[in-house]
Amino acid sequence: MATKLLFSDLWSDVCAVRERSPLVHSITNLVAINFNANVLLAAGASPVMAHAHEEVADMVGIAQALVLNIGTLDPYWVKSMQLALRAATGRGIPVVLDPVGAGATPYRNESIEQLLLTALPTVVRGNGSEIMSVAGAAVQTRGVDSSAGANDALDAAQALVQRTQGVVCVSGPVDHILAANRRWAQLSNGHAWMTRITGVGCSATALIGAFCAVQPDAWRATVAAMALLGVVGEVAAEKVMAAGGGVGSLQMALLDQLQLLDQRTFEQRLKLEVAQW
Repeated sequence: MATKLLFSDLWSDVCAVRERSPLVHSITNLVAINFNANVLLAAGASPVMAHAHEEVADMVGIAQALVLNIGTLDPYWVKSMQLALRAATGRGIPVVLDPVGAGATPYRNESIEQLLLTALPTVVRGNGSEIMSVAGAAVQTRGVDSSAGANDALDAAQALVQRTQGVVCVSGPVDHILAANRRWAQLSNGHAWMTRITGVGCSATALIGAFCAVQPDAWRATVAAMALLGVVGEVAAEKVMAAGGGVGSLQMALLDQLQLLDQRTFEQRLKLEVAQW
């Protein structure tokens, strides 16, 4: 039997982020740092971006979630992520991993494996080809862009869930969120223009961290975060297009709607299906 998930449950998680303002420690890529921080702030969370070896464990010590994003890798940052990951695991706070560009280079793949051998994340979020690569499937990537659709990655996502015993989110025109207890959510919100702004996918990962900080069910938290961003993207794109704007204006409109979105709009627009895999 499919797991029941009410739209009002997801909205209550949106409100919890706004009300509790969880501190999310992100070791993320240089391209997305500023936008990630602003997305978290607009949603109501508190961002901190710290990667110095001397302080990452201490920063994890005061955070409510850790987000690791491998977009701009070097050995120093990989070590920072390992130190933070060990500290987060020791504290029992949620960890969200974004394997940006997985499959693009051997070094990137080796770095992901180092992290997975250090400790298993609570949630892994990526596009279709990234998830397939992390799961060990043969796939070709184009840098950080997906060469495989979310639907193509479902078998790989299931295999990765079995390895991590956590949650795997495959992003695409339809987002798929799978959990180890076989819960499976599909979200069909969003807008194509969102793919033309750098850092939107990375910001989805950061939002998942914020939601995991306030909602102990990591699957529900991931669904809520992705639902929020998808609905916000739709509303923002419609407003920008009606005003004759483009993707530059959309970036600002996304932040506005993360702050201003109301429950009625969220529940009216949300396209969610829940089943078991």
